[in-house]
Amino acid sequence: MSDPGTDAELHARRASSFGDQASAYARHRPDYPRAALEWGMSGANRPVRDVLDLAAGTGKLTEGLVDLGRAVTAVEPDPGMLAELSWRLPDVPALLGKAEDIPLPDESADAVFVGQAMHWFDLAAAFAQIRRVLRPGGAMVALWNHEDESVPWVREFARLIRTDINRGFADSGQTLRADGFGPFEQDRFAHTHRRSIDSLLATVGTHSHLLIASADERDRLLAEARAYLETVPEAGTGEFDYPLVTTVLRARRR
Repeated sequence: MSDPGTDAELHARRASSFGDQASAYARHRPDYPRAALEWGMSGANRPVRDVLDLAAGTGKLTEGLVDLGRAVTAVEPDPGMLAELSWRLPDVPALLGKAEDIPLPDESADAVFVGQAMHWFDLAAAFAQIRRVLRPGGAMVALWNHEDESVPWVREFARLIRTDINRGFADSGQTLRADGFGPFEQDRFAHTHRRSIDSLLATVGTHSHLLIASADERDRLLAEARAYLETVPEAGTGEFDYPLVTTVLRARRR
């Protein structure tokens, strides 16, 4: 059995590992499919105009929400990630803050979106804050991109690189409940990420378990992954569409 203190320390290290790699994260992480964002918003029973992107990172999700014509405010706890977001999306209000203490007024958002991050939250504190900033009938939406393991070569690659953390609650079997919210609903959306072997490995290099790994361990895992990809006909010698699935959870504020 693992030591709870050690597990908590590892979780904290992984959660705070992204800032030094903000530029690489912005270049290499995938966006989110429009249909997934629209499905999340449709969980509200009020018009969705003002949207909070919580734990916004470098703005991968923010940009998609802006493209849908919403007034988006981004909140992110890591200064390096927030600076990258502001450089890329200078017209988006961007605030330093965390899910457990959101720096927005009560009932100021029609929807709160969280991309690839809810598994890092203290859920009880975060849900209380999300409920506070949502207007009645507003939607809380969490999204995760992960490998489409219905594709055999992708399933084997995912096994090699150990990216289970990206699934968050989506495939854990854990039932989410939050005071002041209706039941959580889930849907999945096909997605792709245009990659080459080099850029796919660069994407993998932004995953938290590799960011905190030793240089030797990181180099070993990436070398094994490269050797495998070089045997996969679909990866070829140029760019290819890497198959993903975007899983979305949504719940409505009562």
